[in-house]
Amino acid sequence: MALPLTEPHPAPDERQGLEEFLEYFRQVVRRKAEGLSADDLCRKATASSLTIGGIIKHLTLVEESWFVEVLQGRDLGEPWAGIDWTAEPDWDFDSAAGSSADELLAAHDRSCELSREILAEADDLDALSMRGDSNGVKFNVRWILIHLIEEYARHAGHADLLREAIDGTRGD
Repeated sequence: MALPLTEPHPAPDERQGLEEFLEYFRQVVRRKAEGLSADDLCRKATASSLTIGGIIKHLTLVEESWFVEVLQGRDLGEPWAGIDWTAEPDWDFDSAAGSSADELLAAHDRSCELSREILAEADDLDALSMRGDSNGVKFNVRWILIHLIEEYARHAGHADLLREAIDGTRGD
């Protein structure tokens, strides 16, 4: 049985709204993995190579990359640090095969908790990240939150289609 979703407040202030919508989409994506076997998690339902397991592992990387690496300016830990991203640009998606839902969701839990801790320390939505992109452009906390909402919402849609193809489960 799917855990109930925590709906965002209908009249939030800016920060509350950003944080609550990010939490909402975190929950939506995680629900897509509930009750699936390791085989189901790596099942491809279309010509795309996307899988629900790959999406969960990718979003685990996204959490750590944006909050640890970009916002705080720290290097990523394992397993991310040991990957040759040039040789294996889709490693996060591809390496989920064979992992159980418990393993993938536990890693995602740890990344989300770390992100929440880092975000709680960021008092100002206008504060700039420690690291920038390849052009040196830095991001403020607001932009990072909006980007993560977009990332989760996009992959929630992918996971919707994949889960429906696996067992017919539809909806949030």
